[in-house]
Amino acid sequence: MTAHQVAENSQTRGIAAFVSGLSYERIPAEVIARIKLLILDSLGCAIFGARLEWSEILRATLAAVDTSKQCRVWGTNERLSAPHAALVNGTLVQSFELDDVHRAGVLHVGAVTLPALIAIAEMRPGMSGRDFLRAAVAGYEIGPRVGLCMGPEHISQGWHSGATVGVFSAAAGAAAAVKLSTDQAVHALGIAGTQSAGLMAAQFGAMVKRMHAGRSSQSGLYGALLAERGFTGIVNVFESEYGGFCTTFSRSSDRFHLEELTSGLGERWETMGIALKFYSCVGSNHTTLDAIRTIQARRPFKADEIAKIVVHGSKATAEHVGWPYEPQGLTSAQMNLPFCVGTLLVEGDVFVDQFSDEVVTDPRRIAIARKVVVEHDPAITARGAKFRHMVRVELHFTDGSRQDETVEAPRGSEQKFASETDVVDKFRKLTRGVLGESGASRIEEMVLGCDKLADVGPLLAALSK
Repeated sequence: MTAHQVAENSQTRGIAAFVSGLSYERIPAEVIARIKLLILDSLGCAIFGARLEWSEILRATLAAVDTSKQCRVWGTNERLSAPHAALVNGTLVQSFELDDVHRAGVLHVGAVTLPALIAIAEMRPGMSGRDFLRAAVAGYEIGPRVGLCMGPEHISQGWHSGATVGVFSAAAGAAAAVKLSTDQAVHALGIAGTQSAGLMAAQFGAMVKRMHAGRSSQSGLYGALLAERGFTGIVNVFESEYGGFCTTFSRSSDRFHLEELTSGLGERWETMGIALKFYSCVGSNHTTLDAIRTIQARRPFKADEIAKIVVHGSKATAEHVGWPYEPQGLTSAQMNLPFCVGTLLVEGDVFVDQFSDEVVTDPRRIAIARKVVVEHDPAITARGAKFRHMVRVELHFTDGSRQDETVEAPRGSEQKFASETDVVDKFRKLTRGVLGESGASRIEEMVLGCDKLADVGPLLAALSK
């Protein structure tokens, strides 16, 4: 027996067994209802994102070197090979900071899971709606658990979790889609895991930040397809003391929690912990924006009445989004908390119409951003990953008065999840200009009734422009 066969891999194998053995009937009805809304939301984000500059550059670049026409690029008439379609479509979902997030696991789950899954569904026609939902749930369950295992320190150390943790959601969803055995799924995870990489410095204005999710999806797709044919990966990708995912990305032997990978797996459904966004910016900013809106409803004010805004948040919030704003591009503007506060107070909202390349130097927004101070509150950090986005906001007015508001979780969060009407409204806003009313309605109907589809082919066809 070889060394890799006897390696301790109870956590990796536990995940693989769950992915391989998951049946539609085992998934609670509430999880099925939730995954449909999450899928619809991600597709809406992607279809909107198809028209954005970075999306067009990526698509055109790959089209120039890829003559395959196997899989659709959503929201367009283009087709690419399955790996390149996964890369582009993942980028589209993440293209404008509007997609879902598992806050505690620090992962945009749909952006990494769905492109690989849909690529497989196009490669292998005839997948039923129930099989599609089953595979999606498999992917949505695993990535957040890896994020919980790594904890907030992972991103604080400079790793972009969408590019690192995300490969495991993609691999799990793809493995479930091609119906890998447990042994094969172990290798799929191990192949995907060794491809994980992505630097948080990309948030400071770089287009490549948007692409990280697509690369994760592509890596997960490769993992499943290669493992299916007998290609081997790291069988103890999480557990290995030297060069394993956890030890390497935590730079330690103990700053992670392996038990989170399989604790309650199949009983506690992390899909229910995924939140939706109703602001077009990084999720860490949403609680502050909600707090300011609450204060404004209670005590109406104009932007020029603000003397100072102090945001008390977790260490991750302070480090991730709280830096003093300097114009560095649209990506940086959407990531920066002070600038998003300035956007809200100048524009009245923080959605797609409030952001463009031109606004990053808007003196009105920058003037307000200069009044925002983000401070680390150790007491909030001590509450753990589930409260990573919690903030206490102080608004100091020029007349000497002050208003405070504490928000633990934003609108659309797992604690305040959106209604079906809210999700559909957001989808329509994002897609109407690309697909028209009838095209958007067809997708809505098929996603929300996905469990009744004998074949998801018509749904996939509707994703084309």
